[in-house]
Amino acid sequence: MARHGENIRKRKDGRWEGRYSVYSAEKGKQVYCSVYGRTYEDVREKLTTKKNLLKGQSEKGENHDAGDIAFIEAAQGWLAQVQEKRKHSTYIKYNLIYQKYVEKIFKDAALSQMTDSFVKERLSREKRSEILSDSVQKSIYGVLKQVLKYASVRYCLTIAPLQIPDSRTRNKPVNVLSKGEQKQLIAILYHKMNLFKLAVLLVLFTGLRLGELCALKWTDIDFENKILGVNRTVQRLYTEGHRTKTILMETPPKSEHSVREIPLSSALLELLVKFRNSKEYIFGGDKPMEPRTMQYHFKKILKEAVLADTNFHILRHTFSTNCIEDGMDVKSLSEMLGHSDVQITLNRYVHPSMDTKRRYMDSLSAFYGQIYGQVG
Repeated sequence: MARHGENIRKRKDGRWEGRYSVYSAEKGKQVYCSVYGRTYEDVREKLTTKKNLLKGQSEKGENHDAGDIAFIEAAQGWLAQVQEKRKHSTYIKYNLIYQKYVEKIFKDAALSQMTDSFVKERLSREKRSEILSDSVQKSIYGVLKQVLKYASVRYCLTIAPLQIPDSRTRNKPVNVLSKGEQKQLIAILYHKMNLFKLAVLLVLFTGLRLGELCALKWTDIDFENKILGVNRTVQRLYTEGHRTKTILMETPPKSEHSVREIPLSSALLELLVKFRNSKEYIFGGDKPMEPRTMQYHFKKILKEAVLADTNFHILRHTFSTNCIEDGMDVKSLSEMLGHSDVQITLNRYVHPSMDTKRRYMDSLSAFYGQIYGQVG
C-alpha cells in the first residue's frame, strides 16, 4: 500500500519502492527514478538521501550534461568509493580490470557515448589487437555497468544500463569425480594419512573452497557440537600499483553468505582430533596455508591414486553432486556451500551422473510396468 505524500509503495514482490524525479538531459524533461528496500524505513531513508543530494546540487548550480563529463572521471570516482566502502580484495580486483582494460579502451569517451553499440564497437576493436576471453569481457562489462550506475547518481543523470551480450560459447559442465575415482582417491587418503590428505578429505566431506580451507583455524572447529565455522579465506592478490607482484592476504569470506556453519560427521571429527595440535592454523601451523602448496600436494595425491590431473575445485563439485544424489535438499546444500541463491547451486554445482539419470529412468519404467500389469 502506498504512503501518500511520500511516493513510497509496497510492491507485489514484497519490496518497498520509493520514486523521485530528476532532469534527463537526454530526454529534455523530468523523469522518474526509483530506490528499493526490504522495509519502508529503509526506502524512506534512501529517498531522503537522494532528494537532499539533488537539492544540494541544484543549489550549487550543478546541472550536468553527460556530454561534458569524461567517462574516466566517473570511473575514478567510482573506484575511490569502492576502495572506501568495499573489501580490499574487491577493490584490488576491480582496479586491476580498470587499469588493464577499461582505462585504455575508454580513456577518450564521454558518459554520453557509453551506449551498447559504442561499447561493443570499442571492445571489438580491442579484440583485434588483443584476445579478450568471454570471462574478461564479462568482467569489463561488470565494471562499466557499476561506473554508469555510480555516475547516474553522482551527476544526477539518466543513463541507460548496458546489456551484457550473450556469450558465444556455452558454459561447459564442470567435471566431478566418478564413483570409481572417488573410491580410488579415498583409499589413498586413508593410507598413511597426513595433513594434506586430511585436507582433501575435509573438502570431500564439506565442500569448502580452497582459500577457506587454507585459512581454517583450530578455533573454527566446535568439537563438542561437531560444527565447522567458515569465518575467513586467503587468496593471492595483486599489490596496489603492480600487475605482476602478488601477496597472500587473509580476508573475510567471499560474501556475507559465505560466513557459515557446516555440520561434521563423527568419523571426520575423530580424524581432526588425531591431528589436533597447539598451532593456530589447522593446515598452515603458525600462518595460513599457501593455496599453491595445497594444490601441489593435491596433484601428488592424484598421481598416487593413479587419477588424471585436475584442479582442486573438482572436490567441491563432487561434494555438491554427491549431496544431491543422496537426497539432500538444495536449500541445505546451498547454505553449506555459502551461496546467496539456490539457483547458483543448481546451475553451477549440481551435475547428476548418468547412473543417477539411468536409475530415475528405470524407476519410471518400473512404474509404467506396474500400471500396464494392472490394466492387463
